[in-house]
Amino acid sequence: MTTVSTSGGGVPHAPTPVRQGGTSVRKVAIASGIGTTIEFYDFFIYGTAAALVFPTVFFPALGSTAGTVASFATFAVAFIARPVGAMLFGHYGDRIGRKKTLISTLILMGVSTFMIGLLPGAATIGVAAPILLVLLRFGQGFAVGGEWAGATLLTAEYAPPGKRGLYAMFPQLGPAVAFILSSATFLVTGTLLGDTNEAFLDYGWRIPFLFSAVLVGIGLYMRLAIEETPVFRAAQQADRADAAPRTLPLMDAWRYQTKEILLSAGALATLFAFFYMGTAFLTSYGTKTLGFSRPFVLTVGIASAVVFGFTIVVSALYSDRIGRRRVIMISCGLAVVWALALFPLLDTGSPAAFVIGVMVTLAIFGIAYGPCGALLPEMFQTRYRYTGAGLGYNLAGVLGGAVPPLIAAPLASAYGSAAIGVLLAVLGMVSLLCTKALVETKDDAL
Repeated sequence: MTTVSTSGGGVPHAPTPVRQGGTSVRKVAIASGIGTTIEFYDFFIYGTAAALVFPTVFFPALGSTAGTVASFATFAVAFIARPVGAMLFGHYGDRIGRKKTLISTLILMGVSTFMIGLLPGAATIGVAAPILLVLLRFGQGFAVGGEWAGATLLTAEYAPPGKRGLYAMFPQLGPAVAFILSSATFLVTGTLLGDTNEAFLDYGWRIPFLFSAVLVGIGLYMRLAIEETPVFRAAQQADRADAAPRTLPLMDAWRYQTKEILLSAGALATLFAFFYMGTAFLTSYGTKTLGFSRPFVLTVGIASAVVFGFTIVVSALYSDRIGRRRVIMISCGLAVVWALALFPLLDTGSPAAFVIGVMVTLAIFGIAYGPCGALLPEMFQTRYRYTGAGLGYNLAGVLGGAVPPLIAAPLASAYGSAAIGVLLAVLGMVSLLCTKALVETKDDAL
């Protein structure tokens, strides 16, 4: 049953369902968390493979440095695809529903990832190999572009007022669990086959990609078991009662809330930069530049994922108390300082310094990532919430997730690793100013 409370001024608050049909808030939270874990597992195994395997398998003729740059260029392709996916899936998510759209994104991600696992290398089919790799990576990014907004909307629209940070935290934990799974599968596969021998380079790296089919099956089962959110159902009923012609969600979102889309993209850009630098780039930097073994680097990644998962939980809970904006500003302020200290610390060559570098980088990411699962859904109107939240989030992915990992290697080669820190610090200042310009939303009704 859904209850609706009103304030003293007679303005209705968001529906606060304990149970909607057969769907409880807890069930939605768990389903959303499992769904984002699976989708981001698929996404992250690509980043790990881009750092460890793809330069050799798909770009052998380019040499070590150029092969790494080309490999991360294919990694960045997904971030270009994400806003496109956000627009398309956002349209359907705002028109036909959150649940149906999320099932589509999960299937697309699963097919793209499984096909990468079957893709022959450059030694077998030549230039067609990297071309097909780019197309499949685009499919991954296209799917993730529609995934995040829908998963967070499910929990945020079901959650009672005052607890949206708590419930929207569950899909936010997906990347932490997914990074543990992706690093662990490569660690186990490399240990069993030997991560420098022919067996690993030929077929060992493919196992994590093919294993994703099992996880996708679990995710589909969970998502089929939940119902559409009561907030979206109410909006659909209102639309049917309104005889006015319906406009495109994308046009409405851009027309009425351009400022919120752009500010949220700027505010979350550092979040993406720190996460993908702390995972994909530092995996490559630790093995190729600092000379650490792959098992050591992957183990550090697993431990770091536990740390940033913990910070996601704490920051999401605190955002219900002190506000989303304030928590994200804390993360941005820490990012500016840490960015300048990170690479001088890493370049000491100490294993302990590498552990601290990766863990702190991902912890700072987690501080901002916890609240944003509630922040973006709260910023947009129901009729274009999926589109608006998805656009803001995925434009941030282009700014922070595509550009820094792509230019980091050549930047370090030309000016030294400290130049990467300066780039991240500048991005951190941009995010701090954009977050400061946002309006607090924790007490707003959906």
